[in-house]
Formats: sequence, C-alpha cells, structure tokens
Amino acid sequence: MECKYFGECGSCTLFNLSYDEQLKLKINMQNEALAEFKIPEVKVFDSPSSNYRARAEFRIWHKEKKAFFAMGNISKDGVVLIEDCPKVIKPIEKLLEPLIKKINSSKILKERLFGVEFLSGLLGDTLIVMLYHKRVDESWSKEAKELEESLGVSVIGRSRKQRVVLSKEFIKEKILVEDEEFEYYYFEGGFTQPNPFINQKMLSWAKQKAKKIGSGDLLEAYCGLGNFTIPLSREFKRVLATEVSKTSIKNAKINLELNGIKNIEFVRLSSKEITQAINGVREFNRLRGINLKEYNFSTILVDPPRAGLDSDTLNLASKMENIIYISCNLETLKRDLQTLTETHKIEDVALFDQFPYTKHIESGVFLRRKS
Repeated sequence: MECKYFGECGSCTLFNLSYDEQLKLKINMQNEALAEFKIPEVKVFDSPSSNYRARAEFRIWHKEKKAFFAMGNISKDGVVLIEDCPKVIKPIEKLLEPLIKKINSSKILKERLFGVEFLSGLLGDTLIVMLYHKRVDESWSKEAKELEESLGVSVIGRSRKQRVVLSKEFIKEKILVEDEEFEYYYFEGGFTQPNPFINQKMLSWAKQKAKKIGSGDLLEAYCGLGNFTIPLSREFKRVLATEVSKTSIKNAKINLELNGIKNIEFVRLSSKEITQAINGVREFNRLRGINLKEYNFSTILVDPPRAGLDSDTLNLASKMENIIYISCNLETLKRDLQTLTETHKIEDVALFDQFPYTKHIESGVFLRRKS
C-alpha cells in the first residue's frame, strides 16, 4: 500500500515495513507471547495490503471556512488533514472526495459537523453517519436526503440524544464461508468485523475446527450479530448463543431469519448469567421456553473484547470438551490460556491479520480436553 500520509498519520504505525515484513513481525510477536504453551506452527491468514477496512471513522476539521477529513497525527499531539485513505475498502474510498465536496457546498451539512463514520462491505452497500454538535432539523434532513440520493448511500444524522435515520439503518452483506454464502444485515451502532476479507478466512477456519468435532451442541458467548454463530450452526445439532447487548441480539435474530436457519437460539444473557443458568443457580425469564437440560454442549466458542474472558466464562469453558477461542488481545489470551491449558491441550493456532500496518493481532486457538 502506498499512502502519502505515512509517517504523519497515526493510523498506520508500521508504515516503514513491507507487508511481508509486517507479517513476520506479528508471527514473532505471537510466538513469543505464547511460547510457554509450546504451540503448534501458527497458520497465518493474510489480508489484502490495501483497501481492506470496511469500517472507518474520520474527524471533520474546520479551517478557513472549509471542512476537511482529519486523523490524529503520529505524535498524538494534533491532526493530519487528509484527502484520501487507501486502507478503506473501495466503496468508501470512492466516496471521500465527492462527500467532502457536498459537505463544503452546504452550510447546513457543514455547520458544527465534527465527524463522519462509514460502514460498508463486500457488496458495496454503504452507510454514512454524520456527527454534529447541534440538533439536526428538517432543513438538514432535506439536504442530507439529496446527499444520500446523489451518492447512492444511506445517511444517518446524530447529535446528543438525537438520531435521524433518513432511509435505512443497516447495510446488506454476504459472506462466503468455504462453499456457502451467508447473508447479514449490519446495523449502525453494532459491532462488525472491520476487515471482511479476513472475516471470511476467520469463519472458514472456525468452521473447519467445528467439523473436526462433528457432534454435540454449541454454546457461544459474546455472539454479537451472529457472525460466527450462523455458519458454524451447520456443524452442530443445536446452538445456544448469548450476548449482553439488546441491539446485537435483535440484529442476530434478523440474520437468523435471513438465512432460514432453525437450530439456533439467541438469548440476551451475560456470560455470568448463562453460567448461573447452566449450573442451575438461577432461572431467567429470558430463557423461557428453552430447556437447558436438553442441550449436550460439546463445544464453546468465545470471541471476547480486549479484556478477555471473565472468570465465569473461563470456568464454563474449562468444563467443555472443545474450545474455539478468538482473541483480539495477546496479553489477555495468554492469561486465559494459563487457566485453560490446565484442562485442555492446544491443537491449533491461527493469526488473522485484521489490521495491516499496525501491531494489532487477532488470534484463533482451538483446544481439546486432555484425555
């Protein structure tokens, strides 16, 4: 990837390394972090070296009565004004120039605008969220609607305690997992994987682990909008997937309907609550109609936030025959594996390069109970 802002923009910190050199650095970092576990050879899943990011957030910087896209600078003491960004996927990249022109041609759209967020995907469907330090009114809606139609996108206006959806609040996406396509709606404000090319590889890797198991039911914690849940459901008799976010569970149920899958139950429960429910400590109205005793959980899949697994989920995972662990933080992954490897053996480790030109590492670990 070539970018004229390398060395100035703080978004890409490994700008001085080729993509191959970046991968070697990350492999060494992961091997070093997990050395105590004597892991098998890491399977590395590389990303396109440009146009890979399907979520992007830019500041809007006002200077000389004009608005500019801006990013924090590399020294973290200011901003860099930018005209383009080669790391975002093509549908977003193509919108940057016409969007800022439209903003600058409209006093209503430009006034007190402080940020713009993009959400797109492999189908090219794109959502733009415009962030304001003012309430958006009818005059804004009228001009934003014209913007929406001229650019062929969906637009949402946000300000404090206000959210205006002009047409729709989601994008459509299709993900290929091995030889099967799955449909998703990605809603504004929910979590989506930032790199769709790596997401496909990550889902295929997880599905191959599930095929190895070949029996029983799946329990998933931190299921989000069903990203892993839906394709992996093909490999299990039944799936119970939990998530604490109401928005994500609502989104997951919509995605379930889109794909016509019948063997998944999505339930809004925290990891602590599902542990209590499975152990018979508490009953939950949200589990009404679901008989946990009928489930034969052979596997747990976890994709936690950077803080890693909480103690309840760690304890629950330790009791499962198989664990598929997706991690976005090597430090907390290492901490959790110190507990999990007391009962389980690491069979497979993967490195998913979600974020080229940064030191960020996404890992996959497959563990099986020791005999």
